[in-house]
Amino acid sequence: MNLLISALAPVFVIIIFIYIKDKYEKESKRILVYTFALGAVVSVVITTILYVFFELFLPIPDDFSVWQQFVKAFFVVALIEEFSKYVIVKYYNQPRKGFNEPFDGIIYAVMVSMGFAAVENIMYVSQGGLEVALLRAFTAIPAHATFGILMGYFMGKAKFSKNRIKWNLVGLTVAILFHGVYNFFLFINFIPGVFIGAFVSLIIGIILSRNAIKTHQEDSCFKA
Repeated sequence: MNLLISALAPVFVIIIFIYIKDKYEKESKRILVYTFALGAVVSVVITTILYVFFELFLPIPDDFSVWQQFVKAFFVVALIEEFSKYVIVKYYNQPRKGFNEPFDGIIYAVMVSMGFAAVENIMYVSQGGLEVALLRAFTAIPAHATFGILMGYFMGKAKFSKNRIKWNLVGLTVAILFHGVYNFFLFINFIPGVFIGAFVSLIIGIILSRNAIKTHQEDSCFKA
């Protein structure tokens, strides 16, 4: 039970944080729960299926090649995971009438991301224990949140733009880039000290996420 709590606690801290940041027109709690559940179930299922496909038809050796780790980080892990989240926001959340201000893109994308992160974190923490839970609470979970915020920023922009396809794809691309950079520096840990790059990318992602939140708060049509 302690491991389960330690795995889920940072996820719900971020959910509460982003819910509070939705200042002017709160989303339906029911829809937020459904979105979280879709991230935890559908997103994980899509990810698993695509991972199996790559393993069977486009396997990448897990060795000490920087190029192979680059391909794995960006074109396998980041692409698959962010695409699985994007699909839910795009086809479940974005068409809804309740998606009525740009900030909604952020909160829905974060809910999907936290659903995915919750399942992933439970798996890692159940294997690695409390030390892994503590490490991931300050690294992987915030990283997933920033990927969601950055994707959601552009998907919120897309909802109210004539160039919806363009901004949706920009959101997906930005999330993949940040996720890929973060993972790449972790995957090439056989190069001493290079893992610092993952923390640098996380810090940059957090700064950009804060700016994205502030921008869409200012853009709200419900602001007095």
